[in-house]
Amino acid sequence: MSGAVFRLALADDQALVRKGLRALLESLGGLDIVIEAADGAALLAALQGTQVDVILSDIRMPVHSGIEVVKLLRARGDYTPVVLLTTFDDPGLMQGAISAGAQGYLLKDAEPDALAAAIRAVAAGRSLVSPQSLDAARRITAQDDAKPVRLTERELAVLRLVAGGYSNKEIGRALNISDGTVKNHLTEILARLDARDRTHAVLKAIAARLL
Repeated sequence: MSGAVFRLALADDQALVRKGLRALLESLGGLDIVIEAADGAALLAALQGTQVDVILSDIRMPVHSGIEVVKLLRARGDYTPVVLLTTFDDPGLMQGAISAGAQGYLLKDAEPDALAAAIRAVAAGRSLVSPQSLDAARRITAQDDAKPVRLTERELAVLRLVAGGYSNKEIGRALNISDGTVKNHLTEILARLDARDRTHAVLKAIAARLL
């Protein structure tokens, strides 16, 4: 919503990168860094005493990696949205991030406005992956011998909008269907793809070349 200020936790083991990201994000407005950590353990400890709207973390850090942080947070019942950043366009890392329960995965060379938009999107309950990583995602199932999945045209239309970061209400408006119908389609999509959530469904659909 307009004028909202989002509280962020920022973690990166490189001090210059961390300070640079902080300055960049704060200059964009509406983003308040309330936690700054140099490794995964420090991030986890700080989050126990401070509530944030979004966690922005490097994927490769000492003590606990960004992926490990997500797994440990989810294991202790903390479902704060997490956006993981990486300099490596590695399909394995992206698969690990999404499987762990991260809502976002972006390359560090993303445009500042794109990063800010990603933070606001996951804070609003959406999920996303970096567009630069879609081709890499399609390579994830090179070793996947699961049976082919078929989706209806309407299910594909819903999933394309999910991949674009649209909410159920926005999808309903775009397709001229009710929120309840969108939810029913998503339930069927998750079942057909054997996916845990919306993000996992998008990733599996991309890998299966459905998107």
